[in-house]
Amino acid sequence: MQSRSILIGMATACVAAIGGPASAWAQKSYPMKTVRVIVPWPGGGNIDAAVRAITPRISEPLGQPFIIDNRPGAGGVVGSELAARAAPDGYTLLAENMTSHAINPLLYGKLSFDTERDFAPIRMMVTIPHILVAHPSLPAKTVKELVALARARPGELNFASFGAGTTSHLAGAMINIMTKIDLVHVAYKGGPPAMADTIAGHVPLNFTGIAITIPHVKSGRLRALAVLGLTRSPLLPDVPTMAEASGLPGYEVDSRIVLMSPGATPREAIDRLSQTVAAALKAGDVQQRITDMGLEIVQDSAPEQFLPWFRAEREKWTRVIREANVRVER
Repeated sequence: MQSRSILIGMATACVAAIGGPASAWAQKSYPMKTVRVIVPWPGGGNIDAAVRAITPRISEPLGQPFIIDNRPGAGGVVGSELAARAAPDGYTLLAENMTSHAINPLLYGKLSFDTERDFAPIRMMVTIPHILVAHPSLPAKTVKELVALARARPGELNFASFGAGTTSHLAGAMINIMTKIDLVHVAYKGGPPAMADTIAGHVPLNFTGIAITIPHVKSGRLRALAVLGLTRSPLLPDVPTMAEASGLPGYEVDSRIVLMSPGATPREAIDRLSQTVAAALKAGDVQQRITDMGLEIVQDSAPEQFLPWFRAEREKWTRVIREANVRVER
């Protein structure tokens, strides 16, 4: 009987050693090689810069390189397709603008991936605050004056965006819907050319990121009419929110950079990455770099908090896209 008990104990120990708790095994072994982070936008933009500021602080404690792979195209669709097809092993990740990720199926029709099913959220990392700016030659000095001017001159006032179907485009579509005015969209291939034409006065209005506008607002080359979030920006504390400036409660536009992995990635890898990213976002040097870019860190955003936010974002922009009849070509 004693020998049988010893054999049973040995067998149990062997099973534990071979199988063991999956979480303990994964946390000890992952990652064992380089991790690729796909950024489906060009290098040098807000998303690329933010991810490059954060990834070294993820790489250090995990002991493996995190390599940025820029794969721009079709409003984030090209890089997202690549990530969706990758092995779900935690070694290919996607850093994406979550608004684009939510609305791309509405803009581009049927995709080869499902934005909800085929990706697992790791953590929301950074918010890109947006702002409405005007060329000083525009008579309107406030949003209310702009709305009045647009009603007096329907279809005559243009606004620049950094691409059809982007958040800057949809921000203009949203104010058109909420105020029943007719600002005309002019799409550019990126933020810099849109900003250059706004500064030159070729396009009087621009819905864009705060970071790239601050020098031009402070120099007087552009006039800040409103920030597009629910709270004022500490970078431009005297500029009202759109809700304050226009009396439009519920008007909110921002972009959140989210780190994701293919949908079937083991939960243990996701949890370890999420915890490591959370620690990275609390590092002083990372916070300073993000703040210097004019961006804001999203604190305490565990994977479980992602899905309700994602669905609400998708529902909001679905209404805007349908009511404004927004169409883009891939």
